Amino acid sequence: MDEYLSESEQWERLKGLVKEYGPVVVIGLALGALAIGGLRWWHARTDRIDLAASARYQQAVDAFDVGNRGQGLNAIDELAREYPGSPYVDQGNLVAARVFVESNELDQAAERLSLVARQSRDPELATVARLRLARVQIAMKRPDAALDTLGAPQAGGFAALYHEIRGDAYYAKDDKAAALDEYRAALLAAGPSLAENSVLKLKIDDLRGETGSPQRTAAAALDK
Repeated sequence: MDEYLSESEQWERLKGLVKEYGPVVVIGLALGALAIGGLRWWHARTDRIDLAASARYQQAVDAFDVGNRGQGLNAIDELAREYPGSPYVDQGNLVAARVFVESNELDQAAERLSLVARQSRDPELATVARLRLARVQIAMKRPDAALDTLGAPQAGGFAALYHEIRGDAYYAKDDKAAALDEYRAALLAAGPSLAENSVLKLKIDDLRGETGSPQRTAAAALDK
């Protein structure tokens, strides 16, 4: 009912509480004020850290855009050291991985992607890192490692890409029947809007001719 009291009535009530309970009320009020002040300080500090981390990340991106690879990688490494809990660290490592792939330094790319896959607090970002890592491992002629990285089949927005990369891994192992099953599962998971993916359909058509396998039903593809 305090909201219905006038300011003078609230003040008189507060004085009465202090008189009756003494230090207990004073301490409680002090702790409340400290809690509010501490919360404001924490939010302000978090905002400052986010801004600083964002600026360091942008510094890396700008360096890569003008071809200064060394400065860009240094900025990402400094970002990871100074703001280890920031989501910009994950984004920075993804950018660094792309740079390493473009220069065919696949070991370095795999290392950056592994960091994001293991440590990211964002499940979707970790999934993106795993998918990219699997592609890199296939390029490194390590298809078994790629299959281990991908893990068990999953549904959701990444299902089509997941099955396609699994198909690429099986193809690299020369297991063309398993690759065909995965490509068909990818096509099914893509849905009508993406089912005309020309690259995926080419993979299926080529393998169907090589394996002599007839077209399977959607249910059979899902069972794999």
